[in-house]
Amino acid sequence: MPTNDGAAGPRSRRERPAKPALSRQGIIDTALAILRDEGLAKVTMRRVAAALDSGHASLYVYVRDTEDLHAQILDALLGDIGVPAAADGDWRARMRTLLTEYGTLLARHPGIARMAMSTQPTGPHYMALVEAVLALLHEGGVADAAAAWGVDLLLLYPTAIAVEHSNPKADARRAEARTELADRLAGADARDHPHIARLGAALVSGTGRARTDWALDVLLDGILAANARTPEAEPGGTAAEE
Repeated sequence: MPTNDGAAGPRSRRERPAKPALSRQGIIDTALAILRDEGLAKVTMRRVAAALDSGHASLYVYVRDTEDLHAQILDALLGDIGVPAAADGDWRARMRTLLTEYGTLLARHPGIARMAMSTQPTGPHYMALVEAVLALLHEGGVADAAAAWGVDLLLLYPTAIAVEHSNPKADARRAEARTELADRLAGADARDHPHIARLGAALVSGTGRARTDWALDVLLDGILAANARTPEAEPGGTAAEE
């Protein structure tokens, strides 16, 4: 005999709200949320599929694999980088600002920084970043061939620095190591290591920002100097073929 105790019976599948249709952007947005909450290691096809209440095989219609997913995450994050305006300084100052902002973004996402060393993004925001770097090089008088090769060096430097500092748990140990290194340099025997003994203090001098600005200026000076000797790309040749 039926009762009227207010208990709800099982709902028909037809009564459940329809799941949002899968889309590439929806997958990327979900992956970004997982990245911010749980870290890059948790951003897998299965984890994203579970968050979307879908089978992971369905995601491959929109994303090739986990590496492609991570590359799309990097590209989405690059959308937060603004290109400095002409009023913000000469082309060198604006280049330093742009590349420092890129490095800072990577430093906030250690897993993404490490991934960026081996994964080549091709999304719209990455293309915008490359375009901005090339435009600044052109403004500075860098020849096209030198700019085309130099952009890789300029993007690699902040990426490498972000990777170097990508383990927050190692910050304390890194500080101890720097102190130990400074002590060793200061106490270097001039007979065995004359140059280290002479430059010991200078080797560990300067703030991180000052050293970064200096390194970027050195790279820019080198790219400018390479104007006359950078070979033109061979027809049909690509870096991937090396």
